[in-house]
Amino acid sequence: MWRETGIMDERLRFVVECLREEETMTALCDRFGVSRKTGYKWLGRYRALGGQGLHDLPRAPHHHGLRTPLALEERIVSEKELHPHWGPKKIIAWLRRSLPEQAWPAPSTAGAILRRHGLVSGRKRVRMRACGNGPWPPADKPNAVWTGDYKGWFRTGDGQRCEPLTIMDVVSRFSLRLSACWTTGDDEAWPHFREAFEEYGLPDRFRSDNGSPFASAGVVGLTPLSMRFVKLGIALERIAPGKPQQNGRHERFHLTMLPLAQQPQADHAAQQRAFDAFRHEYNTARPHEALHMDSPAEHYSPSTRKMPDRLPEPDYPAEAAVRRVRSNGEIKWNGDLIYVSATLAGELIVVEETEHGEWALRFYDHPLGYVDMTRRVVRRHSALQPRPADAVADNTGGEL
Repeated sequence: MWRETGIMDERLRFVVECLREEETMTALCDRFGVSRKTGYKWLGRYRALGGQGLHDLPRAPHHHGLRTPLALEERIVSEKELHPHWGPKKIIAWLRRSLPEQAWPAPSTAGAILRRHGLVSGRKRVRMRACGNGPWPPADKPNAVWTGDYKGWFRTGDGQRCEPLTIMDVVSRFSLRLSACWTTGDDEAWPHFREAFEEYGLPDRFRSDNGSPFASAGVVGLTPLSMRFVKLGIALERIAPGKPQQNGRHERFHLTMLPLAQQPQADHAAQQRAFDAFRHEYNTARPHEALHMDSPAEHYSPSTRKMPDRLPEPDYPAEAAVRRVRSNGEIKWNGDLIYVSATLAGELIVVEETEHGEWALRFYDHPLGYVDMTRRVVRRHSALQPRPADAVADNTGGEL
């Protein structure tokens, strides 16, 4: 074989020795460590092309027998132009679903086609850190857990602030609401949740961060919105402060809808129309890798727990010590006034003795904390304590 250093020099020396005709081709090839076939090849190229003939020629075939037919290539490019935020995996999954009788190329081939047309970039994919389920029971069916959050605000074309409220089902990844809100206040949030409950029924649990309007900084952590959830029998799950990965699937959804915030519409009405169009495509058309390239709508079904016409009253045991929270947030217990929460003003809560002799407060089925008679305050319930910084949850690092 040719020596690795100075390969062009070696080839030229070989040709020069051949042209001298002082040695046989067999002897020369043996001295230069190449086969007779290789020796004759380089001699023939030199005679035909001169020194340029000693360079390596391109190895790619002029015509590739397995090249994707032009019609299919044009359809792949067309789908990318229609769905600019879809990658080759989603495009091929969508085409196979739409035209199953057609033999579509592999996603890697589609990616190469899109690169040739300048339709994909080399952007590194952002991956969420995979997390375990922490102390929460796993979500094993649609409506076991809904999640909610606000995507970072932006301004529409008319300069108005837009706070996108997002609500989704954990198991199916189905987007239940994507609303262009003006604020993150309770009064504006509740109608969107009420409409979602009326359309899809009630979830068993609701997971959120510790911000407004889902939680408060008080000991019991309730807000008017979360108080309504409790009355409807929806258990509350709150991620640890500063740990958005514990709600990873929802965070991944926010990454998916990021282009909407980067291309704001003229006003709130136009923004909501854009949100509605995105949500419809996301739920019914866009292939989802975590769902084996199915759409979320193929995995979601409404809850059997229907939204009641009116919020139910608490069903406390007859022997329980029931107290109505005063307008200033206090209750009277054992002759003392104990502050609970101003949010619960006018509501009935129950005080129950635990097996350890503590007095536990409960609002419907939601634990509020324990009465500390020494300090005359309410201690936070352990279930409501922020979880350790290294706690993980939700196995939600996958693409959404």
